[in-house]
Amino acid sequence: MDPAVSAVNVIEMSIGTYVYCLISSDRKPSMPRRAARMPGMGPVRFLEVGEGRWLAVASAPLNRYGEEIINQKLSDLAWVSHAAVAHEAVVESFTGQKAVLPMKLFTIFASDDRAAEEIQRDRGRVDALIKRVANQQEWGVRMTLDKARLRPAKAAARPGRAKAAGTKYLSRKKAQRDAAVELAEHAQETVTSLYDRLGARASLARRRFASELPVQGGPLLIDAAFLVPRARAASFRTLVKSEARRLGKLGYHVTLTGPWPPYTFVND
Repeated sequence: MDPAVSAVNVIEMSIGTYVYCLISSDRKPSMPRRAARMPGMGPVRFLEVGEGRWLAVASAPLNRYGEEIINQKLSDLAWVSHAAVAHEAVVESFTGQKAVLPMKLFTIFASDDRAAEEIQRDRGRVDALIKRVANQQEWGVRMTLDKARLRPAKAAARPGRAKAAGTKYLSRKKAQRDAAVELAEHAQETVTSLYDRLGARASLARRRFASELPVQGGPLLIDAAFLVPRARAASFRTLVKSEARRLGKLGYHVTLTGPWPPYTFVND
């Protein structure tokens, strides 16, 4: 998943408050040992911003994370990627909590008080999001055409058999080309069926058009996110594996990732 970049509410002073996420929990959260952190920032700590609500924050030196400096480095994809990985690692360490609302990358406030005030100001929306994602996790499902199965096999030509080998090769190539055309013609129907079957096990489902996504390993037909109650996680995984086996025999490749914090379902 690609996090949006934000550098709002930053005031040029020596230390700002970096916010990773908001956590809904019956007790104060804690960080696991050897927890990840953003490069150059202080350890993760927790600000109580309401009953059972905590902000996971860190002290951010603004000589490294001030607004002007961040804007200058946004073109450095390696730097942004490194920061994003660290940010997501912290957020994902709270996946087991009642609810986690991830913040955008580089969300920095002038102080702890300003961060808490912003949450209180947006309390109605925060309440609605917590209600939406409480005790649920995000799972990702992708389906591609299996190029390896559609690739024509090489004909092993032998002396005196070149013509026969060439004929067999062309026949195999035509059969595989015809199979590829048939798969492509039925792809939309297959995608819709898979999305609907998985969506029936989820509370919410979202998808992007394949044309918006990079193609790796084969034409990407669907990239979807499903918000699944923890109580249904095992049955959801079982269903995806079953569908992957069934569709694999037809020339499609299905992959499952997760569980993740509900990145896709808190960005309305």
